[in-house]
Amino acid sequence: MPLSDTVEMLQAILGAIDEGIHVVDADGITIFYNHVAARLDGLTPEEVLGKPLLEVFPSLDRQSSTLLRVIESGEAIYNQTQTYKNWKGMRVETINTTLPVRVGKRLVGAVEVAKDIGKLKELSERLVDLQAKISKPKRAKRGAEEVSFHFDDILTKSEKMKRLKERAKRAARTTSPVLIYGETGTGKELFVQSIHQASSRSGKPFIAQNCAALPSSLLESLLFGTVKGSFTGADDRPGLFELANGGTLFLDELNSMPLDLQAKLLRVLQDGQIRRIGGSQSTKVDVRVIAAVNEAPQSLVERGLMRADLYYRINVVSFELPPLRERREDVELLVEHFLAKFNREFAMNVRGVSEEVVRLFARYDWPGNVRELEHVIEAAMNMVEGDMLQLEHLPAHMLERALPETPLRTVAPDPFSLLVEKDGCTLPEIMREMEERLIGEALKKTDGNVLRAAKLLGIPRQTLQYKLSQRMIPPC
Repeated sequence: MPLSDTVEMLQAILGAIDEGIHVVDADGITIFYNHVAARLDGLTPEEVLGKPLLEVFPSLDRQSSTLLRVIESGEAIYNQTQTYKNWKGMRVETINTTLPVRVGKRLVGAVEVAKDIGKLKELSERLVDLQAKISKPKRAKRGAEEVSFHFDDILTKSEKMKRLKERAKRAARTTSPVLIYGETGTGKELFVQSIHQASSRSGKPFIAQNCAALPSSLLESLLFGTVKGSFTGADDRPGLFELANGGTLFLDELNSMPLDLQAKLLRVLQDGQIRRIGGSQSTKVDVRVIAAVNEAPQSLVERGLMRADLYYRINVVSFELPPLRERREDVELLVEHFLAKFNREFAMNVRGVSEEVVRLFARYDWPGNVRELEHVIEAAMNMVEGDMLQLEHLPAHMLERALPETPLRTVAPDPFSLLVEKDGCTLPEIMREMEERLIGEALKKTDGNVLRAAKLLGIPRQTLQYKLSQRMIPPC
């Protein structure tokens, strides 16, 4: 392939990538700039190509520009937050990975891959500002009034759950770190809030942060705060540790936190001091840290997703919340609770669920746990017309997973015996009668439930309803 074609192909590939790509030569002159980068910077490629970097972005210098720093040092920079203004005065915030470009041993330029984090950073800063205004613990709405989650809100008949509640009540009397393991939807935050509300910190802040929700650079600044000038555009901002001082900080999905940030968290747990990004002074904080993971902690350590030293430090008190499939005695209780909840919210009067629904709930494996059960009840309440939830009101994905695949071969009529029995009938008439018998057997086997009958027959419910609505061919 000719060199010109190769260059065009590479340019086409880089131009098609859905991230900003900016390439400069060893003198800092832009030699490639894709449309995504142009959109992020509020410019056009023509305004950037062939021009010195600092001419187009005058708010940067050789120290603050990641591209020029890489050209200077020859070392790659990964996931670096950068805030700057273009020559039009537009403020841009990105997270960049910048790599040196070499031909042989000679450094000929640098390439940068940029992602826009301006909106995400704005939202995270709003979160910090809102948290700073909160003087009371986190609350959750129940009906018309606001109440905090307490242990009484954890509904259970399970002996295992009852023992966990008692252990958690004892743990609430101390300030030791807590690690909670449970599958998604098992109620980890409800458990965490209950510990906070039963503790001596109940009148102090309760702040929750999902560690998987933000890039590592934003998560670090959100947790520890920033000092003005620590990077371009940085302001003096307290982090969540400072805002939670005296109270509880809940870190959900801790295993999503990068390992280098886990090391900084470990230091805070050990000495109780934080240092804002770009700062030189340490601040003492009194924060109880409760963390949660949705996979077995020891497995996370073995796979390198959690630092072993952090695990041993934060695992002072630990709880493993059982999935709903291991506490099936709670399903009926929770169904009653969610029915009452959505009756209030939707101004409805649904009295309960049918026996078929009860049997299906009893054998369903509940992969989404209590949260899935709540959503199933809510979805059914949107479909119901009477005062009882039926199978046809449940989400289709649940029925497909839960309803048994029972073949009808044992009840299917023999077409050859029909041919002898119905001498003189045409083949379409015999086939029609065989279909009617199959449908009748399916409805009999499912006590007249159209949805389950359609499942047994292997046809859509709408198809079966259509067939039932048609006039049957009389036997010939």
